[in-house]
Amino acid sequence: MSIRPILVFRFFIILWFCNTTPSIGQKISSENLLAHLEFLASDELEGRKTLEAGNLKARQYIQNFLNKLEHAESIYPDYTHYFSFENSRTKKRYDDAANLIAYIPGSESKKIIVITAHYDHVGVGRANASGDSIYNGADDNASGTAALLEIASYFSKNRPKHAIMIAALDAEEMGLQGAKALVNDFPYELDQILLNINMDMIGRNDQNELYVSGTHYYPQFKDILGTTAQNHSINLRFGHDIPGTGADDWTKSSDHGAFFAKQVPHLYFGVEDHEDYHKPSDDISGIQADFFTHATNLILDCILAIDKKIEIK
Repeated sequence: MSIRPILVFRFFIILWFCNTTPSIGQKISSENLLAHLEFLASDELEGRKTLEAGNLKARQYIQNFLNKLEHAESIYPDYTHYFSFENSRTKKRYDDAANLIAYIPGSESKKIIVITAHYDHVGVGRANASGDSIYNGADDNASGTAALLEIASYFSKNRPKHAIMIAALDAEEMGLQGAKALVNDFPYELDQILLNINMDMIGRNDQNELYVSGTHYYPQFKDILGTTAQNHSINLRFGHDIPGTGADDWTKSSDHGAFFAKQVPHLYFGVEDHEDYHKPSDDISGIQADFFTHATNLILDCILAIDKKIEIK
């Protein structure tokens, strides 16, 4: 694959920093956020398919980042939760897949907000007309993973009232396997989880819309989210969670589905599918840096509002 998209992306980021005044109240470093994205969506990682070389590089990158966080605890050895599974379609066995987990104790509560994003993607496939065969998964889901790391950094320096668990999950593309492994081997009682917040595809949207799915089941969060979004430029929309609506119902479409199956409340932040979904063209050149940064800050502010306003138990 040509390196031209990466060079264009770098030029765009430089231009964006020179001509954009950060919004008041933004807590996430745009520069760090986009640096994570550029690495995770690079050709070097070859699409991050579970247990392939690029996936292991992504794992090491995330593990190194978690190791440097202040005030974060490792509840699994070296922040790594290993798991095994069998691909139901191919019957292939996968051993030593890995979720990367960090825990930040709450100042007032042992209830846990589990924040998730999957770092795997689908690897290398058939080349398209331009000869590109690497599915870099810039939006799906290098975007959510990059946001997860910067949200982890924020909470490591700003202790929340409730405990925060940061979980970079593997093997989502093979059937939510990392999320299923985590909830089946959760280090605490599942009823200690206040909420799962999952991020999957938050890097681009031509309508400036970010969806939050889950309030159909958990309406107690809707007013908090709506009020928080009023202070942001992104249009936060509710929906994609109505039973019986087929593919329009996202309740089981990403890692939050494993939490839903265990009756754990969830909120899922993501955009609607775009033309590059699950194609080699889902590259960093398609990421909208302004939207991505604002989306991450909005999600963080939603987490902060929930942490502040939900009753401490």
